[in-house]
Amino acid sequence: MQTKKHISIYILCGGKSSRMQTEKGLVVFNEKPFIEWILDAVKPISNQIFLITENTDYSIYNYPLIADIHKNKGPVGGIHTALKHTSTQQNLILSCDIPMISTHILTRYLINSKVINSDIAFVSDSTRDYPLIGMYSTNNLPKFENAINRNHLKLMSLIQDSTFHRIQVASKDFKALYNINTKDELQTLIQSES
Repeated sequence: MQTKKHISIYILCGGKSSRMQTEKGLVVFNEKPFIEWILDAVKPISNQIFLITENTDYSIYNYPLIADIHKNKGPVGGIHTALKHTSTQQNLILSCDIPMISTHILTRYLINSKVINSDIAFVSDSTRDYPLIGMYSTNNLPKFENAINRNHLKLMSLIQDSTFHRIQVASKDFKALYNINTKDELQTLIQSES
């Protein structure tokens, strides 16, 4: 698979991880930290990969670490930082807690989809939206700046005020989307894979 030069990838590794009680991206699943599963999924897509974090523990992966411009602003702050930093119009934004994600899922539903040039496109299963598995255009930068200035930090509210596409994922692919927020969810995932 040829990497796409016109897409940058930003993995949001920030957040307080209060429910997991440890740095989520470094939680180990099947002998690899979450972040390694995600990096393995995105490396075939683009060589422009950045980690939004100030945690130098991630420096072992040899990708640039980008600090949030505005601290403690959650995913809205992380996406704003990515859109300010990027040199490409289209940007794949991912959270650090989706160890089941794959190159196939990302390319099928986002990279090769007809909505690649939307302002925002994200995946959804039959009950939940996953805005942190999504493509974000730099056209959104003013909206994100405005949201931060007004302290409006609910990501889905901001998206719903934008031009967006919700991409329905086939039921066989739902598991790839799951974000693991707690130790109980991690144990459930481990048991389902054994």
